[in-house]
Amino acid sequence: MPDQEQLDQQIIEQIAAELRVAAETRTPVRPLRDRISDGGVAAAYAIQEANTKNALESGRRLVGRKIGLTSRAVQAQLGVDQPDYGMLFADMDVPEGEPVALDRVIQPKVEAEVAIIIGRDLPYPDLTTAELIRAIEYVVPAIEIVDSRIANWDIRIWDTVADNASSGLFVLGAVPRKLEGLDLRTCGMVMECRGEPISVGAGIACLGSPISASLWLAQVMAREGRPLVAGDVLLSGALGPMAAAAAGDVIEARINGLGSVKAAFAG
Repeated sequence: MPDQEQLDQQIIEQIAAELRVAAETRTPVRPLRDRISDGGVAAAYAIQEANTKNALESGRRLVGRKIGLTSRAVQAQLGVDQPDYGMLFADMDVPEGEPVALDRVIQPKVEAEVAIIIGRDLPYPDLTTAELIRAIEYVVPAIEIVDSRIANWDIRIWDTVADNASSGLFVLGAVPRKLEGLDLRTCGMVMECRGEPISVGAGIACLGSPISASLWLAQVMAREGRPLVAGDVLLSGALGPMAAAAAGDVIEARINGLGSVKAAFAG
């Protein structure tokens, strides 16, 4: 019989494969937590990493990272005291103005975020705030289209981490802004669907500031051996509550100082 370590790896690979099939067939799976919670969040990240390696070996290109669970209230709801992270691949990028095909998602929701584009490599686990600020090439408003391969969004921390932090797609605004003169902590946000407000918030919702959230993510990525590099996109966390999206919806997010971005879902 295989030893416990080998058995654990078999379980990790099995669950990782189940998530890939769920994404390919657009058929969500039941929650994972009962099978992996004994291994802690580390087991969930091992599943995420298994699928990251599979994606890279399949030819997908890593172009950034996302931070999730930046809201203290959501952290309390899921019983954690820190955010989580996920990978962004090139095929997740949706150009603004291009309708989001519904066969690319399962049960989509939307979040308005500040996207930070990195201008230099960030390999240091002890990265400082000053070094991060110097590395920011520009910022744009973004809509993250979060999705879940877990049925009915019935998730806890183990489920969302294993499922690449519930990543789906993302839309970036087309007008870059330099960081100078912007206060990302106090920037207000309103997100509308068909002209009706569906989410409001501000930069302070992201661990106090999108800069603070981005610093955490950059440090963690360096420690985990997948540091951010020049050109990477960093989605710094939701500025307000996420909202559901459906066929035919046109979502617009406006962020003070950054402008606006739209995501349109195919009818």
